[in-house]
Amino acid sequence: MKRTTRFVQFLKENEVFVFGSNEAGRHGKGAAKLAIGWGACRGVGEGLAGSTYAIPTMDHKVRRALSVCKIRRHVQIFIEFAEKTPEKTFLVTEIGCGLASHTVTDIAPLFKDAQELHNVHLPASFWSVLASSPTAMRTVTNRNRSNF
Repeated sequence: MKRTTRFVQFLKENEVFVFGSNEAGRHGKGAAKLAIGWGACRGVGEGLAGSTYAIPTMDHKVRRALSVCKIRRHVQIFIEFAEKTPEKTFLVTEIGCGLASHTVTDIAPLFKDAQELHNVHLPASFWSVLASSPTAMRTVTNRNRSNF
């Protein structure tokens, strides 16, 4: 298990801080505000900027949380990007669990396909949910078997 520390305070070379954003890229609170110090750009609500990667969890007006279904699509885009960028290590925070008010139980399963990626580190809380989900663990087990 590759875990993101509870509070990321610094980044090493090639580490990327992954945070929950809003579609407008207004990074005013929480992890999004912290991300500005590592290169997050105002106006960029999704994707890589500096040593950060934004995953939208709030709408463009920052009034409503995106549905888990919409967040799932953004997480999948992130996972595909991480697969194509093995030289970087992605430190995922508890996206969607702050201002967006989703629970870890809602969001963690969206990252089940990231479990096997060596360069994606997830919060301990996400790992706890994934470990307790037979479906999520079965997916990884079946993929690992197909590699032999």
